[in-house]
Amino acid sequence: MDSYFLNLEAWVKRQEEVKESFKKAEENYENLDRLALILLSRQAFQHMMRTIEAFDQWLKEPMVISHMPREMLVELWSKLRIIFYQLLELDIEHTSKFSEHIKKLAEEGKLNPILTIGKKEKETRRFQISTSI
Repeated sequence: MDSYFLNLEAWVKRQEEVKESFKKAEENYENLDRLALILLSRQAFQHMMRTIEAFDQWLKEPMVISHMPREMLVELWSKLRIIFYQLLELDIEHTSKFSEHIKKLAEEGKLNPILTIGKKEKETRRFQISTSI
């Protein structure tokens, strides 16, 4: 049982360390260049995905299923639902803005032509693999 408590404490400590690292990395984020902002965003998303996966696994744990009080689950959902809806809104807003931006660039002929290769016509493969015998 001691290892169970140690694992929980180690997880919390690691999450605190990640939080502090991100706080340092994002200082003056408004002034970062595009690449740094992409890297920061990707690292944040990757950590969020690992955390969400771990949280999902956590909720499958027999110890949690057996002993987590209903009040803690209500508290969890009340916080999770806010994050959930904010993420959906972020996705909708960001994707919509980028879609409009790309449409405008396309209309103005300003899209990078290398990135549009194969988008206009179906891409052909150099070599076709047949799976039939």
